Amino acid sequence: MDVHSIRPSVARLFRPLHSGSGRTVRAAVEQEFFAVDFFNGSTVHPDRVRKATAGRPYAPWVSFEPGGQVELSLPVAASATAAADHLAEVTRALAADLLGHGIVLYAQPVRACEPTTSRFLQSPRYDAMERHFDSIGPAGRRMMRHTTSTQVCLDWWSGRAGLEQWRLLLLAGPFLAAATAHSVGPAGRLTTWLAADPDRTAFDDRLLHGEPVAAYASFAVGATDFLGEGIEAHLSTLFPPVRPRGRYLEVRFPDAQRAEDVGALAEGLAGLLYDDDARRSALASLAGEQSRLAEHWEATAAGTGDAERGLALLGGRTRPLEVAA
Repeated sequence: MDVHSIRPSVARLFRPLHSGSGRTVRAAVEQEFFAVDFFNGSTVHPDRVRKATAGRPYAPWVSFEPGGQVELSLPVAASATAAADHLAEVTRALAADLLGHGIVLYAQPVRACEPTTSRFLQSPRYDAMERHFDSIGPAGRRMMRHTTSTQVCLDWWSGRAGLEQWRLLLLAGPFLAAATAHSVGPAGRLTTWLAADPDRTAFDDRLLHGEPVAAYASFAVGATDFLGEGIEAHLSTLFPPVRPRGRYLEVRFPDAQRAEDVGALAEGLAGLLYDDDARRSALASLAGEQSRLAEHWEATAAGTGDAERGLALLGGRTRPLEVAA
C-alpha cells in the first residue's frame, strides 16, 4: 500500500472539497456511555443491555464498544439544537429502561476502576486491533475498554468554505478539547489516546501539511495495516481527532459529555463551522498555532491546555467543566 494506490479512496473521503454540494446545516451526535451493575458497579455484558432495550423505539440506534460501552448513534437532525434535544430525550428513555433492569448508565470519559475489564466484543477486527495496540503498550487496551466520548458530526461544505472547516477543526481541536474536558492527567482519556498509536491518531499538524488529500493519504500509509483486508478497511482503523466522512466531518476529540451539556458543545461547533464570519475570524486567530499543535494536545491532556481560548472559540456556549485527574 502506497500513497498512489490509496489516494483515490482518500479523495472520496474529501469529496466536498471538490464538489458543488450545498450549504446544509445539519448535525448528528454519537454518544458513548458506561453501563454498570446497580448493585456491584461492574461493567455489564452487552446482552443485558440488549435484553433491557429490546423492542424500544431507540433500540436500532444502540450499539457497543469493545469494553461494553453503550453507544447511541442517532439519526441526522436539521440542526445542532435538534440533534442535542433528541439525544437528551433518548438518553432519558434509555437510562430509565436500564435502571429497571438493575443497570446504571452514565457519561464519564474514563472508567479506571476495572483494570481487568473483559473485551466483550469478539471479532477478527478487534482481535487484530488489540494485538496491534499490545505491540505498542497498554494504552490501546485502555482506550478500547475504558474510554468514552461524545462525537459530533457536521455537514461539510464545498470549495473554500469546506477547506476552512477542515483546517479550523484541526487547529482549534486542542483548545476545544480543553474547554470541554472531563478528565486530565496520566489517567485521562486524551492521555490514553495520545499513547495508543500516534501513527494512526495524528494529534499533531501532519494533516495540515499541504493539500488535504495528499496529507491524509500520507498519514494513512504511515499507519500499520494490521487488518490486511484492503484499503477501505485500513482507512476505517484511522482515528484522527477530526475524521473526514465524505459529506460530513466527524469531530472525535471531546470527552464524553453529560446529555444535558451536549447541546452547548454541538451548537458551539455548528456556530464555528456554519457562520462564515465566525469561522474566518477563528481561523485568523489560530494562524500561528499549526507548528505547535502537538504541544497544545499534550498540554490539554496534562490539564494545562488553554480552556479559555476554547470557550471563546465556542462563543461562550459552554462553560469550564470540573475534571478528574
